[in-house]
Amino acid sequence: MTKAEIIAEISSKTGIEKLDVQEAVEAFFKVVKNSMVQGENVYVRGFGSFVVKKRATKTARNISKNTAIIIPEHYVPSFKPAKVFVEKVKNGNVTKLAAAAAEAEASTEA
Repeated sequence: MTKAEIIAEISSKTGIEKLDVQEAVEAFFKVVKNSMVQGENVYVRGFGSFVVKKRATKTARNISKNTAIIIPEHYVPSFKPAKVFVEKVKNGNVTKLAAAAAEAEASTEA
């Protein structure tokens, strides 16, 4: 699902104009990005956490030149889904798989 599809779905479900929804979605992403750039984590209860993770200094290899490269410590953005969210995804996919298996079984019996 793309950002445009998300905006369209929110607009159709809420009755809010697409332009207003787009501004709200863009503002949300901007707040999350700016907070993470400043080193702050963003927590959305029931959805997940946008966290800044620190990567330690490490040695890597440049295989084309066969030399060692030092990669300095740095920070990367990460997303950790909430347990409730993970369970909903698991149960949703299990339901879809069970329905697909039942449909396949019905088609082979016919």
